[in-house]
Amino acid sequence: MALAIFDLDNTLIAGDSDHAWGEFLVEQGLVDAEQYKEANDRFYLDYQRGQLDIYAYQAFALEPLTRWSAEQLAQLHDQFMQQKIAPIMLDQAKALLQKHRDAGDFLLIITATNRFVTGPIAELLGVDDMLATEPEVIDGRYTGELVGTPCFQDGKVERLNQWLAERDHELTDSYFYSDSRNDIPLLELVDHPIAVDADEALTEHAKAKGWQLISLRN
Repeated sequence: MALAIFDLDNTLIAGDSDHAWGEFLVEQGLVDAEQYKEANDRFYLDYQRGQLDIYAYQAFALEPLTRWSAEQLAQLHDQFMQQKIAPIMLDQAKALLQKHRDAGDFLLIITATNRFVTGPIAELLGVDDMLATEPEVIDGRYTGELVGTPCFQDGKVERLNQWLAERDHELTDSYFYSDSRNDIPLLELVDHPIAVDADEALTEHAKAKGWQLISLRN
């Protein structure tokens, strides 16, 4: 059984779920539209440039979760899935997951986006497990704080190594699919690094390394 690892945003789905959640909050009138949109867009641009301050971003992204109960958040997320996620699901991504599933591989999503946003998406995709940035929950409510290392850049490698230390899986013959320059540290670690609809920096790096480049959107 090989380990098949997948980034989520702009890899298995044709968009960024974290940024889309921010857009959803703005569209629903649940946050200050002008200020929140400006910050959401600015952080996303920082991410695309490989310059994101993950702690500052998570403080921004997790604060709205503290405002509502678990039941209210579940209702909002259901609406978010219908309005924002369903339109960006990719048939070719589902086929790729099925290819690895049929080969007997273990399917793992590893994403910088927090588990509140991504958990239901990973469940919909039917993967075996997921590593995500973990928001703190106390007495059933989000505190706005993080638990552990954010699952971002070198943090993805750290979190994956922690996960591997607790399980029987190993990186021999492993795959990792990603679109982003931010994932180069983890792509360097696996036996089969694959750039998916990659950004410019990752495309250049992948070509220099002789890595496979694919698209799930053609």
